[in-house]
Amino acid sequence: MQLQQLAYFVAVTETRHFTQAAERMRVAQPSLSKQIKALEAELGAPLFSRARGNVTLTPAGEALLPLARRMLADADTARQEVAELAGLRRGRVRLGATPSLCAGLLADALARFHRDYPGIELLVEESGSRDLVRALARGQLDLSMIIMPLQSDDPSLVTEDVLRENLVVAMPSHEPTRRPYQRIADLRGKPMVMFRRGYDLREATLAACRQAGFEPRLAVQGGEMDAVLRFVEAGLGVAVVPSMVLDGRPGLRGVPLAPPGLTRTIALAHRRDVEPTRAAQAFRATLLAFVIEAGQEGTLPQGVELITQ
Repeated sequence: MQLQQLAYFVAVTETRHFTQAAERMRVAQPSLSKQIKALEAELGAPLFSRARGNVTLTPAGEALLPLARRMLADADTARQEVAELAGLRRGRVRLGATPSLCAGLLADALARFHRDYPGIELLVEESGSRDLVRALARGQLDLSMIIMPLQSDDPSLVTEDVLRENLVVAMPSHEPTRRPYQRIADLRGKPMVMFRRGYDLREATLAACRQAGFEPRLAVQGGEMDAVLRFVEAGLGVAVVPSMVLDGRPGLRGVPLAPPGLTRTIALAHRRDVEPTRAAQAFRATLLAFVIEAGQEGTLPQGVELITQ
């Protein structure tokens, strides 16, 4: 079994088309097909069902796919690690982060790392925590900043709590309020802007409203972070958001939720069964030093407090 054969197999799986897979891999289609047949012969089972031009995975293919992705990711990590033996002058860090973190303090941490290690390529995957956890488990990311609790029972993942953040009610800055805080119950009947399905903030907000005894009135739903904030600015409704995302948005203000309020824990996660590359270790050290320094100097975004010491 060769890594090249596994790469061809994954390409066909993702494109569902042999010709498109060959184009992606920059190889002639007959050569790709020949390698797939050789892999099937070695494994003793067909990997694809080819019916009327429709390419689907067989049960054997379904079983092989996660293993193939893991093996390819591990091989790529090994190549990166060997390349770094000359020092942190080159390499790559594949980092996952939620949209609120990408829009908040992560940019400054990335800037510091890039200043210290200009030869290290930074690849940032912006998505919800659940998608990031899946990408980590598949070996597609080196590190990821996610929201706890971990939405996975995968024992290969390890997390390190870094920050705790308050959630606030975002509303247009010109909109008056009677109190300096709001309760979840105060949102009953108010039009709300809601994140897309699968977003951790969506689930947390819906759960809090239901615990308070009501279903929220959704004026618009389905957006990512920036879209949700723009919808609130436009007056479509209010939204429960992390406090840090309101920095630099004069058209919005965040009203704290009444005690005990809502908080979320931000953690740094990686795979337990794969040692992070030297570049990933350097980024972790830079990130933790950055947030610890900001916590000690009081420059963390409003509503954010340090957990890591």
